[in-house]
Amino acid sequence: MQRKINLLLLCFSLLGGGIAFVLGELLLGSRPYDLPSILIVGIYFAIVALGIGLGALLAEMISPRLNGLSWKQRYLGLSWKLLPLTVVILFGVGTLMEFVYELNFGGIRTVKNVVMVIDDSGSMQQSDPGNSRYTAAQELVQQMDTDNQVAVVTFSQDAAVVQPLISLRSTENREKVSEVIGSLQTTEGGTNISGALTEAMNVINTDATSRGAMVIMLSDGFSQFNTATELSEYTSRGIAVNTVGLALDDPSGATLLRDIAAATGGQYYDVTDAGSLGGVFQQIYDRLGDRTLLTERSDATADSPYYAAVRILALMLVGTALGIGLGIIFDNRHLAKSFGIGGWTAGLCAGLILEFGLSGQSFGDTLVRLTAVLVLAAIIALFTYVVPVGEGRLSRRGRRDAAAAPGSEGFHSPRRNRNSKGF
Repeated sequence: MQRKINLLLLCFSLLGGGIAFVLGELLLGSRPYDLPSILIVGIYFAIVALGIGLGALLAEMISPRLNGLSWKQRYLGLSWKLLPLTVVILFGVGTLMEFVYELNFGGIRTVKNVVMVIDDSGSMQQSDPGNSRYTAAQELVQQMDTDNQVAVVTFSQDAAVVQPLISLRSTENREKVSEVIGSLQTTEGGTNISGALTEAMNVINTDATSRGAMVIMLSDGFSQFNTATELSEYTSRGIAVNTVGLALDDPSGATLLRDIAAATGGQYYDVTDAGSLGGVFQQIYDRLGDRTLLTERSDATADSPYYAAVRILALMLVGTALGIGLGIIFDNRHLAKSFGIGGWTAGLCAGLILEFGLSGQSFGDTLVRLTAVLVLAAIIALFTYVVPVGEGRLSRRGRRDAAAAPGSEGFHSPRRNRNSKGF
């Protein structure tokens, strides 16, 4: 039993983890076959296990410093057969942890109703002369899931519901909403944000189901608005108002929209070019109720200490499973113990990195996930210096082979060279 490090295993594990990260990010970005997030996360962790496991196995095959030369001579073939088992274990643990993480507790409701509140006041003739906001809203409706309901409210001096909540399950309803939005025109008058949010809440209240709701509000102006009193129903019910400021020259308008978003748990987006509204609307929708172990929480649980703890604990279990899985690959109970404890520690670190590092920014979140994967690989690989390792088979086949081999160096061999000193 010795404390030792295989630096080649550390390098190959980091390399394998890096390659797995790239493949995992491609999976997250493409979401093939519209797979649910539970499966996406499970596959992501399975890919990480494959990358790190393959790197560690190749390193020990080249330089069997941790598992011993006898492993390479007799059990290398078995290790290759056990590699898929580790991948399956990580897929199962990752899927289960994601399932638990997505459960709603404490009255939290899944957001399925979207109310688009669009400014059509006279100032929009300068801010959006090409009516790009309407085109962006139509494109968003076409991209929404079939289980969404959508409504449209417009406002200038007064606010009006031009499309009540309607299900998008049928193509006919989608086309109906698109036609309504396409018929809208810029009017005259001021910017009545208070009236717009009041009408939006009235629309939300027409749905008697337990579905959650959110608001996307676009404006280029400013109006008198008391966030402390006029947003009380939004804040008490956890309904986020995501605000988009278009070509705001008056800083007071941007400040108001930012305050509305902050008070309700939404996000504020500052847009200078109306042509980019489509991408902004899509970004808001993509964050709708997003709660996975690998992304920032953007629903009512964004600041929840409960879900923060669940994410960290989930990564600790994933890390532990990864470490034990590596021990299974090498068919070594001492490595399984060392890697397992190291995986627990690595998972804790990775969970903290994800919980406090994810911010909703695409590039920044990518770097955070890369850091978490590399931390998992590095700490597990280095933990054999903390928890000593030696030869000791996990499988019965390994025990029988070790006992049958004369002069074997296996942990279970009772023989000892007469000329050897000590153990």
